[in-house]
Amino acid sequence: MRLRAELAILAVTIVWGATFVIVKSALHDVSTVLFLTLRFLLASAVLALVYRSSLHRRQMAAAARPGLLAGLFLAAAYLLQTAGLEFTTPSKSAFLTSLCVVLVPLLGTFVSYVMARKTGRPFAGYQIVPRNGELLAIALAMTGMWLLTAPETGADWNQGDLLTVGAAWAFAAHILVLGRFASQAGFTGISLWQIFTATALFAASVGWMEPIRFRPTRPAITAIIFTGLLCTAVAFTVQAWAQQHTTPTRIALIFAGEPVAAAATSYMTEGEILSTRAALGAGLILAGIIAAETIPRPTASTGQSPQDGPERPFVGE
Repeated sequence: MRLRAELAILAVTIVWGATFVIVKSALHDVSTVLFLTLRFLLASAVLALVYRSSLHRRQMAAAARPGLLAGLFLAAAYLLQTAGLEFTTPSKSAFLTSLCVVLVPLLGTFVSYVMARKTGRPFAGYQIVPRNGELLAIALAMTGMWLLTAPETGADWNQGDLLTVGAAWAFAAHILVLGRFASQAGFTGISLWQIFTATALFAASVGWMEPIRFRPTRPAITAIIFTGLLCTAVAFTVQAWAQQHTTPTRIALIFAGEPVAAAATSYMTEGEILSTRAALGAGLILAGIIAAETIPRPTASTGQSPQDGPERPFVGE
C-alpha cells in the first residue's frame, strides 16, 4: 500500500509540475484574477461534493477561524504566483515557488521569537534561533534564489521573479497556519474553508484589481478544468489518502521533484533551457529543500527529534 500511495503522490507531483506551462499559456487569453476565480470555484464545488458526507456543522464551525486565515495566505500566494508567471518562465516559477519549503523554518523561527517576547512561550515546534541544519538549508536555497533571479549586468530585475518570491513567502505562512491548527480543528475542515475563502476573495476582486479579459480558447478552458479538477480537487483528495499510508518526510521528498517536473515539461513543450547560472541556482534550491525536509524537527512536547518531519500540506501549483 505504501508503494501505491507514493506512486500516487509522484503522479500528483508530475501533474503540478506540468501545470506551470499550462497556466502560462492560458494567461494569454484570461486575466489572472478571473482565471483564479474560475479555477477555485470549480475546485470548491467538487471538494464540497466529495466531503459533504464526512463533515458536520460542529467540525466546520471549529475550523472556520484557522481556515479563513489559511485562505487569506493561500489567496495571496496563488495571486502572486499566477501574476508572476505572466512575466517569468515556468521553470523559474516552479523553483522559486518551492522556496516555501525552506522558508517555513525561517518564518517559524521569527514567529517563535515574537511569541516568546509577548507570551513567554515559543511557537510550537520551532526554536527562537534556527538550528545549524536549518541555516544550511536556508543558505543553500537563498544562494540558489540569487543565482536564479539576479539580473545580468545592466538588466533590470524580472517582475515575475519578484512576485513569485513573494508567493513563496505567502505559501510558507500558509503552511505554518495549517501546521499550527490542522491537528486541533481538523485538516479537512480547514482545507475546505481555505479553498472557499480564496474563492470568495478572488471573486470579490474580479473587475477592480485588473481589467477583465477572457477569450474561451482551448488553452484557457483546458487550464481552468485541469487546475480546478486535477491540480486542486483531485490532487488534494489523493494527498489526503496517501498520507495515511506513508510518512510525511517521504511525501515531502517526492514533492521536491515538482520543479524538476516543471522544468522537464517546459523543455519538452516550450524548448525552455535554463542558463548555466540559473541551472546551478535551481540545483541549490533543490538541495536546500532536500536538506530542510530531511532534518528532523523537535516535537513541541518533548523537544526530541521525531523520525519523520512535519506534514507538508497542500501547496501545489
